[in-house]
Amino acid sequence: MEFTIRQIAVMLGGDVKGDDGSKINMLAKIQDAKPGQIAFLSNPKYEHFIYETKASAVIVKRGFAPKKEIVSSLILVDDPYSSFTVLLEEYHKLISFQKAGVEEPCFIGSDCTLGKAIYRGAFSYIGNNVTIGDNVKIYPHTFVGDNVVIGSNTILHPNVKLYGGTRVGNNCVIHSGAVLGSDGFGFAPQDDGTYKTIPQLGNVILEDNVTIGANTVIDCATLTGDSTVIHSGVKLDNLIQIAHNVEIGKNTVIAAQTGISGSTKVGENCVLAGQVGIAGHLVIANKTSVGAQAGISKSVKEEGQRLLGYPVLDVKEYFKSYAVFKQLPDLSARLKQLEDRVAKVNHEAK
Repeated sequence: MEFTIRQIAVMLGGDVKGDDGSKINMLAKIQDAKPGQIAFLSNPKYEHFIYETKASAVIVKRGFAPKKEIVSSLILVDDPYSSFTVLLEEYHKLISFQKAGVEEPCFIGSDCTLGKAIYRGAFSYIGNNVTIGDNVKIYPHTFVGDNVVIGSNTILHPNVKLYGGTRVGNNCVIHSGAVLGSDGFGFAPQDDGTYKTIPQLGNVILEDNVTIGANTVIDCATLTGDSTVIHSGVKLDNLIQIAHNVEIGKNTVIAAQTGISGSTKVGENCVLAGQVGIAGHLVIANKTSVGAQAGISKSVKEEGQRLLGYPVLDVKEYFKSYAVFKQLPDLSARLKQLEDRVAKVNHEAK
């Protein structure tokens, strides 16, 4: 699919300097771009590439003053990086949403309601009483259980599993291998040392504009009528475990291999780095940032904290403590020397 430089400029709210009629069919790095491609320049240290690039167009900041002749047309915008991101998003949509129709073999149950322009990939399974919005793309080998609701413009990549009762909002993306609605870790210890399974009867709710990474698992709530809730705008990386009855606030982002235990509530606009562990039944305040491999065992009540370590400390306090920790071998040796000197003095005194 091709667009003229003028069409792209209109999309970005920018102005064109140079030829605006050339066709663009691909995005590229400024140092690698060829004719028919578009790139961007945001960081001044890469400015030399703009005089060498073969790109048909380059997105630059308004007020950019070239020091040499430039072959490419320029699209002048307020923020080149953000504008290029917009183009990436639009390009991704074109690729992701171009499929339509039904591939065979696939299965659909009874009493389902389907929107317009749906794609159902080969070997996909849709259960009974499922509601699917417009322009939803369900890729091959995906399982959608009974009574699931999927909003419009949502993509389920190959091998996604939505257990019965799961509700997914509009404009969501769920990547391959993700499982929503599996049983929470509920087992009651018995007198004879065995464990009795506690049925998990709730569901999972994803609000609008949520992204779920590959092989991430979100467990259903324990009781009928309860939900594990991922609020709008949340972005989850690959390989994350969200336990039963957890609630993740709006626009929170969580990196890979993080695990959140049951019934914990994470606030809005939080950032959890990779391999963070959070114990159950806690409350994490809005705008909390947690560094990689940190462990949280108590609720975080104050908004906007930056935490690191296990158990977590304020980032500044953590690094002060770490500075002391690095000196422990030397301090231990010095303490041993002092003990030897005291022992010698005491011995001589006798």
